[in-house]
Amino acid sequence: MFLKVEKSDLSGNINIPGSKSHTIRSLFLAGLAKGTSIIRNPLLSSDAVSAADVCRAFGSTYDLNEESYTVNGNGACPQVPENVIDVGNSGTSLRLGLMTAALVEGHTVFTGDYQIRKRQIGPLVKAINNLGGTAFTTRGNESAPVVIKGRATGGFTELDSITSQYLSSVLLNAPLLERDTHVKITRLNEIPYVEITLWWLDKLGIKYSHNSMKEFFIPGSQQYKPFKCTIPGDFSTATFFMVQAAISGNELVLTNLDMSDPQGDKAVLGILEDMGAEIKYDNKNIKINGKSLKGREIDMNSIPDALPAMAVAACFAKGETRLVNVPQARLKETDRISVMCSELTKMGADISELPDGLIIRESKLHGTSVKGHDDHRVVMSLAIAGLNCHGETIIDTAEAMNVTYPGFVESVKSCGGKIQLI
Repeated sequence: MFLKVEKSDLSGNINIPGSKSHTIRSLFLAGLAKGTSIIRNPLLSSDAVSAADVCRAFGSTYDLNEESYTVNGNGACPQVPENVIDVGNSGTSLRLGLMTAALVEGHTVFTGDYQIRKRQIGPLVKAINNLGGTAFTTRGNESAPVVIKGRATGGFTELDSITSQYLSSVLLNAPLLERDTHVKITRLNEIPYVEITLWWLDKLGIKYSHNSMKEFFIPGSQQYKPFKCTIPGDFSTATFFMVQAAISGNELVLTNLDMSDPQGDKAVLGILEDMGAEIKYDNKNIKINGKSLKGREIDMNSIPDALPAMAVAACFAKGETRLVNVPQARLKETDRISVMCSELTKMGADISELPDGLIIRESKLHGTSVKGHDDHRVVMSLAIAGLNCHGETIIDTAEAMNVTYPGFVESVKSCGGKIQLI
């Protein structure tokens, strides 16, 4: 499927869908709680469906309507799955599910699509083994397919959390282990995503402690209780429209965004404001007016998902912008550093790679045919670029948008954007 985009002036209101990070965590936690939980305003996307499917495989039931999930969780002892679990394209579902599988009295096998089968899980596999489970990848290459056998018991492990999802997986599941768990962190990227996980542990009354996120201590033999929650809007999804407003000179109002929420990508607002955009906050509405942007050096370590969109923003900023300290962006659905460099170059960008980021100078982009690389954030970022340059932009693998934002095209159209699937 292809996406055709032409230069457009966008203005109006966009209601941002529910957070992927919160939705997937809530689905896993509801499955680990004994009883009925209700999750309102969840993200309805293929990633969220994958998460629910993983939890169904462990014995919980998930009923979905347009407004909520009703989950009947089976508690601290997930059942042995009847079949291999295929997570599709959902790296979060895979990584959170690995430690849940370590709670199972039996074997669990995970696989996924071709991108998942390239993504690294070695440090988490090692941690599961250290905590009393058995885990190995079938090809010995630290990527799925992977086999997990429980039941893990707890204890001590070091963890190289090059992606925050490794630590989040341990934190969400360790309270249900028989013994206490002590995790020593040797590297931790994407700290705000760990803060989301800790927010959930606090909400559900789970005991833990940490030493400035260098060591975590989680008492064992705890239980999750059923809960009701409303999922806040997704700042990662909103990033595309933040950038659109900032570079276009027009005004967009983004609704359903809670600035008190721990999501890390809300930091993009401050970054764009520092670059020159005008931003006003009113309750859960955020108004963004585009102004002349100036290049900056931006530490992206806490907000790696924003790299593709910020690479586009940098093309429209005066001077030079450096997006740095985000080596983990090479380990996402694609190597996003390399991919954004190659595709924006096709559109006329003055851009080059760093080992841990990008250098981008103000550029005059033009429409052309580019590749989305089956990466939802790459596809949508290139669409934003196409909305702001002359000529027609054609982006392949447009179906990847369904991973996090199936309604992206309609949202753009609702504000006057010239965009269509072909």
